[in-house]
Amino acid sequence: MIKEIRIATRQSRLALWQTEYVADTLRRAHPGIDIEIIPMTTRGDQILDRSLAKVGGKGLFIKELETAMLEDRADVAVHSMKDVPWDLPGGMTIGAVLQRADPGDAIAAAKNGESLSALPEGARVGTSSLRRQAQIQNARPDLRIGPVRGNVETRLRKLDEGAFDAVILAAAGLKRLGLGERISGRLTMEECLPAVGQGIIGIECRAEDQSILEALQAVEHAGTRRCINGERSLARELGASCESPIAAFGELREGELFLRGVVAMPDGSRVIRAMVRGSASDGRELGRELAMDLRAQGADELLEASRAGS
Repeated sequence: MIKEIRIATRQSRLALWQTEYVADTLRRAHPGIDIEIIPMTTRGDQILDRSLAKVGGKGLFIKELETAMLEDRADVAVHSMKDVPWDLPGGMTIGAVLQRADPGDAIAAAKNGESLSALPEGARVGTSSLRRQAQIQNARPDLRIGPVRGNVETRLRKLDEGAFDAVILAAAGLKRLGLGERISGRLTMEECLPAVGQGIIGIECRAEDQSILEALQAVEHAGTRRCINGERSLARELGASCESPIAAFGELREGELFLRGVVAMPDGSRVIRAMVRGSASDGRELGRELAMDLRAQGADELLEASRAGS
């Protein structure tokens, strides 16, 4: 039985919360195990004055953590799966995913933010996600979308200081930080489909580290894995990056996987949607099927236009 697991993590309060949660879960599964937490600063945390799409995407949040594992300075890394590109470096794998938390997007508003439709005409809305920007602009072209970087607390502070009338954040992150009371409203799945893997904590490790992989199986959630297999398969088939205006959400219903996908123009001028359903064990195949459906509606053209404009 493995005696120790070294966990690499970003130093944001949310990342540390997620890492402590994983550590506690592993301790319950393996009594007596020694868990060492190794906080690290990543390039994604350091670059706050430019959009992620222009400097390398959300993969910047995990590269240093992966290097630590490849150099045997850490055994695993804990990630928000929405930040993890589908094309992992050679020799790396997602050893386990925990049960999905709230997958949706939340509105934190100064006032009148009970829903997207309740926001005042011309309201200033903060988000640095092209996925959110595209879908929100499609539903409310009058809103003024502006970029907002930094951790959850930084974004809320900018709202409180009057830089925005509302900011859009992942509901799971707010709840994990004990900030659920800041949620004034929600975006519906029809208004804004979530990011691939949103609400899911994943544990990355070296693909050949069998002792770690076996230890992680104790915290693996099979239903969440089936959903994210479909979502990430769609991203892979479309060649999406974490900064592409793509959304996907899988959910299990009575043994079937229902998988929805969205591809959009960043300005919201065009949004295409599709949905497939099938055996819960065929998530990857359903992702490929969904990608074909979106391609038939023009997904490749929208993604190319998005890349050209970034």
